[in-house]
Amino acid sequence: MKSSPEKLTAKHSQLTHTDVAKVVSHVQQTRGEWIANSIMIEGCEVPFKFNRKKQYKNLKGQRVNLTYYPDTKTVAGLVFDYMKVVRIKVA
Repeated sequence: MKSSPEKLTAKHSQLTHTDVAKVVSHVQQTRGEWIANSIMIEGCEVPFKFNRKKQYKNLKGQRVNLTYYPDTKTVAGLVFDYMKVVRIKVA
């Protein structure tokens, strides 16, 4: 059974849902058996990241609906902000 964004955001207070966001950039990298995806959204300077088992279609120029939460990653003592995507669908 698929979860609706309203149910997810009601259950988890840190989740945020955005409708019809335009994707400016989409990059996919193979990491072991997973494909790491990074997208940039128009008007936002923080990358949105998610993993999939299979390669995703190119989302550049598409409008997407996202459910995500903020997260950080420390690399060489520097802290980087990013958004961890829980759910993504083409609008």
